[in-house]
Amino acid sequence: MPDLPEPEPLEPIFDDDWGDALLAGGVEFADNPEPRCPCVLLLDTSKSMTGAPIQALNDGLAAFRDDLVQDPLARRRVEVAVVTFGGAPCVVQNFVTVDDFPTPVLTAGGATPMGGGIHQALDLLEARKAQYQAHGVAYYRPWLFLITDGAPRGEPTDVFRQAVYRLHTAEKEKKVVFFTVGVEKADMALLAKISPRKPVHLRGLRFVDLFVWLSRSTQKIAHSRVGEQVPLPPVDWGTV
Repeated sequence: MPDLPEPEPLEPIFDDDWGDALLAGGVEFADNPEPRCPCVLLLDTSKSMTGAPIQALNDGLAAFRDDLVQDPLARRRVEVAVVTFGGAPCVVQNFVTVDDFPTPVLTAGGATPMGGGIHQALDLLEARKAQYQAHGVAYYRPWLFLITDGAPRGEPTDVFRQAVYRLHTAEKEKKVVFFTVGVEKADMALLAKISPRKPVHLRGLRFVDLFVWLSRSTQKIAHSRVGEQVPLPPVDWGTV
């Protein structure tokens, strides 16, 4: 991918009832005033994920919840949202703590609008951070965790280029930590260009191992002070 010139900004995509959600957050944060560790799972559910890959991904999501729920502090601090991109970007699950995370059952189909998915995930994060700020709730730097088995398809090139620019800007301004995982025949060279840190190539379909690692990593963050650097567990489920 060539160097990316600064594109025209896009308007953030907020739900129509976002203002109501902002007010409702007062009750939520009063019940649980703990600092929040927001994590968006940005998941490729395009047609190429049909069969064993989508089943393994669903198994991984279940393992993530089952492991994370064992940690009493992380249960109150880690918030999870799920955005998929298969045919069209979709917010499958808005931010919830793990007790309220229903482990969605994903299905595969459609093209791979990766850029649109990135935009949707970043918009979701900005809306959630605005809620934290409005109610005086501290939060750790958000994580955005992209998993894909391909490359962007089925959307205008400018949408993807804008998404990459937004990611790089958000990373530079320390607004997000972006991770990428390539599955099977994913375009690892492309992922290396869009991510500020090296992508990891998943070994086989070891989604359960990946998501247990993600659970243990977010637990470490949840037990740290906001802004503190913490070492993450070693990656034994993939190759860099």
